[in-house]
Amino acid sequence: MEPILSINNLTKKFGYLTAVKDLSFNINKGNVYGILGPNGSGKSTTLGIVLNVVNKTSGDFKWFNGTVTTHDALKRVGAIIENPNFYPYMTAAQNLKLVCKIKGVDYSKIDEKLEVVNLLDRKDHKFSSYSLGMKQRLAIASALLNDPEILILDEPTNGLDPQGIHQIRKIIKDIASEGTTILLASHLLDEVEKVCSHVVVLRKGEKLYSGRVDEMISSHGFFELKCENENELITYLESNPDFGSVKVENKLITAFLNEPMDAVTFNKLMFEKGIILSHLVKRKESLEEQFLQLTDKL
Repeated sequence: MEPILSINNLTKKFGYLTAVKDLSFNINKGNVYGILGPNGSGKSTTLGIVLNVVNKTSGDFKWFNGTVTTHDALKRVGAIIENPNFYPYMTAAQNLKLVCKIKGVDYSKIDEKLEVVNLLDRKDHKFSSYSLGMKQRLAIASALLNDPEILILDEPTNGLDPQGIHQIRKIIKDIASEGTTILLASHLLDEVEKVCSHVVVLRKGEKLYSGRVDEMISSHGFFELKCENENELITYLESNPDFGSVKVENKLITAFLNEPMDAVTFNKLMFEKGIILSHLVKRKESLEEQFLQLTDKL
């Protein structure tokens, strides 16, 4: 599959600070990609570079397999990388008309895109009367006016209440279901896990992981355990290669599995060794636990 965007050994330095370091990954058509990392990890800088608003220090990137210039490629891209910025005294429809003029898009697209973001009934209301969530949805409508092949969003749910977050996530899923590729930057693990098919994990400008979300969290899981003879259980777990890290908090032992094992087999094994468990639950590792394990390694 031809990539929409290829990033190769990209580096950006601001004086002594390296914001992005030797970064490489591809964005393929039809997927929802998340760039995940804490604040200061280089997410926004990376997006700024590929959108031609930040100059790279070294490395390269190319749109649509390098078949078009960056200038022409960006006509096929929709992006929101700053807070929604519209004229407050004008209505949503009036603001979008201005965007249509700038992009050379027919006005007929306005109602179509306002419907996508559930704002059609508020199209004649002034922008100043909009809530933060509505402003963000209007910005998405604006970015969609030219029917982009890829939509780029930087922290799309930042500052929103739970209802606003839910609405934005649903809109992103709906847009993706129509075939638009999406690239979003977020520091929210929950957001990436619920919305994205692929993830690039960054920390201090460096890539820690790139691939499918479900493959990142397809570990063998972990057991949550409690028993009276706690020390004996911990000694066994730490000496057994079937288990990785073992953590203890408030008498709850968490043992991560290196190999597949079900709870019944483990319970029987413990009983045979004279270790009686008062609590045994097997859980799947979340993206958060995987992310913490990744970042703990640095």
